[in-house]
Amino acid sequence: MTNRELILKFYDEVFNHWDLSHLDDYMLDNYKQHNPEVPEGKEGFKVFAEKFLSMKPHMEISKIVCEDDMAVVFFKCTMGANGMENKVFDMYRIEDGKLAEHWDCVQHDIGGIQPVNGNGLF
Repeated sequence: MTNRELILKFYDEVFNHWDLSHLDDYMLDNYKQHNPEVPEGKEGFKVFAEKFLSMKPHMEISKIVCEDDMAVVFFKCTMGANGMENKVFDMYRIEDGKLAEHWDCVQHDIGGIQPVNGNGLF
């Protein structure tokens, strides 16, 4: 599986179908987390994801860029529970065909934002 395919399957299964049952297929046990609000490791991600997935998110991927062992994903995350929209960049390091390390940047609650430059958010 290519890095792009890994990302697409991970986002579809975990984030869009709210299913953690195959997380072992996508993530190393010692997954390194750089988001300060998410615990370290695959087990830490599960703790975060169980709460996050209860808000029924949907990820609409705009762009995936892969180079060597790195992948960057740009997407809109709409929370089904409250309709809040977020603009997100996730970056991953991939090792042995699995997610090994994660960084992100999130712009929360973009639904009412009107860009002054007219370029749109996506």
